[in-house]
Amino acid sequence: MEREVVRLDESSIDDVIELEKTCFAYHWTREQFQLGLKDGAYVVLGVRDGDALAGYIAFSVIADEMEILNLAVAPVNRRQGIGTALLKCAFDICKMRGVVRSFLDVKESNDPALHLYKKFGYFQIGKRKRYYPDTKEDALLFRHDFA
Repeated sequence: MEREVVRLDESSIDDVIELEKTCFAYHWTREQFQLGLKDGAYVVLGVRDGDALAGYIAFSVIADEMEILNLAVAPVNRRQGIGTALLKCAFDICKMRGVVRSFLDVKESNDPALHLYKKFGYFQIGKRKRYYPDTKEDALLFRHDFA
């Protein structure tokens, strides 16, 4: 099923925060979202399932580089192609902006995310020991080169 990906703005912050709380023990604050959206520091895209936010991706573009800041899909909406649709749309935007590479970090134990990112051509370039404050888990650093 094809999912419609839309750009989210400040009016969607409550929905994004609720999804963050559902998906992550350590999540962004309202102020972090408001500041980034207000200043255009990052782009937030989302997919809705009825009135509920089923998933979102937040990323920044600086010069010719993209960084994925967060990607979350509600547990009830997982394995439905939402993460793929969000990442594909983000890549399309980045290609139009002339982005040449993308970076992200992901928990070492997050197998679904690792699978998704590898499917899109990301490869590991490093590791940050005990990076995540909630679990003290290592962060795997990944890069993707747009061709």
